[in-house]
Amino acid sequence: MNETHQLIPKDPIKLDQILEEKAGLKKSFDVGVRQFNILDKKVHVYYVNGLCDTSYIIEILIELTQINDHEKRRVHLGEVVKNRLVNQSVEESKEVDVLIDQVLSGLIAVVVEGEEKAFIIDVRSYPGRNPEEPDTEKVVRGSRDGYVENIIVNTALTRRRIRDGRLRFEMNKVGERSKTDVAIAYIEGLADPDLIDIVRKELQNICIDGIPMGDKTIEEFLVKQGYNPFPVVRYTERADIGSVHLLEGHVLLFVDTSPSVIILPATYFHHMQHAEEYRQSPAVGTFIRWLRFAGLIASIFLLPLWLLFALEPTMLPESLKFIGPNEKTNIPIVAQLFIADIGIEFLRIAAIHTPTPLSTAMGLIAAVLIGQIAIDVGLFVAEVILYVAIASIGTFATPSYELSIANKLSRMVLLVAVALFKVPGLVVAATVIIIYLAGMRALNTPYLWPLLPFDPKAFWQIFVRKSIPASKFRPSIVKPGDRIRQPINE
Repeated sequence: MNETHQLIPKDPIKLDQILEEKAGLKKSFDVGVRQFNILDKKVHVYYVNGLCDTSYIIEILIELTQINDHEKRRVHLGEVVKNRLVNQSVEESKEVDVLIDQVLSGLIAVVVEGEEKAFIIDVRSYPGRNPEEPDTEKVVRGSRDGYVENIIVNTALTRRRIRDGRLRFEMNKVGERSKTDVAIAYIEGLADPDLIDIVRKELQNICIDGIPMGDKTIEEFLVKQGYNPFPVVRYTERADIGSVHLLEGHVLLFVDTSPSVIILPATYFHHMQHAEEYRQSPAVGTFIRWLRFAGLIASIFLLPLWLLFALEPTMLPESLKFIGPNEKTNIPIVAQLFIADIGIEFLRIAAIHTPTPLSTAMGLIAAVLIGQIAIDVGLFVAEVILYVAIASIGTFATPSYELSIANKLSRMVLLVAVALFKVPGLVVAATVIIIYLAGMRALNTPYLWPLLPFDPKAFWQIFVRKSIPASKFRPSIVKPGDRIRQPINE
């Protein structure tokens, strides 16, 4: 089916009628038109209130109205108007649909009687907040600016850190109705061209009315994750982290109205990185990284192992016989673990929906009243609360929120396996999870790299934070065009 593109009529009055039908002109209060005459010809300016900078529009209108005082009627008015548009971004369009899309995006369109084209001027001024440090990626030392909901601000924050002429931002529009701006960011010559082509084609193939949920909708179309709980892409709200990944050869996706960007490709261990490691000395960064991995392991295996020892106390050596419940209760231990674990998840959800001034009081109520009274009445064994709390702290210590939730689900699967089959259940369930992760691919990238397939040098760098001068090569997993990060002194 061939699409017909309606051309802009020479008479602005006819264009008004078209916009009344297609864009809600004169029906929606925010869609407006400013009509005036210049050299006996009609000139119409179309705009959307709230998305434009009024001061810029007034300057343009002043320049246009002064044409009556300084130009003769026999001049080519279209060229004169174009030269009087005091803005750095002026484009021409001959299609009505393009005009509508641009006006509804916050630009303005100037149409001159007798011309079958419109001048599109970028005077966007989207409502939004100023760049500030993201709540989920705070650091002790480092930059305090982060991505916001404005794609123009986000690309500017990135461009400020990478002033390379090969940095590219390819703009696309996604959504038949929303027409949301989505930019593919990469450094030409570094990023894998095949990956760029895959991302570009996947964006073009998205067929949906709109993406009000922003980057999450894009992710689900891009990687087709289904019900897989493990995150296949990485999110960041920090401009410095986004810039670092661009310099490594990754591809970023900027989605308008989303304060986070998508990093492609991303493996399991990418989700374990945090900016704080690189804001400290290599020794301190390595120590922080080890603690983080310890928290990750505790969040997955601590509760299943404790349950196994509670069910099979003969497996413990004499020196560790104190591990396990010291008193019997009417509720099975496995049920206590699930109730306590799910209860902490309830508290987390409640904290999200609770106003900040009340969240502290809610935490005190949960810790003092619910926890202590539950132990006193015999609902929980004290050790259950202890180990569930440690596992939860390990969950919160995981840098990626998406990965922490996936690890919690893995922990519950292991708990069920241990409760049903004890040692064989733990071994089999853990093996199945590892095999499942090993079979995953994030945009043709092995999910467990550099563990599987094994890359000794890259695997070493996962556990030891190398100094920046010693990091001479880019990660091979992204297939960079230029593997050398800095010159090698021979």
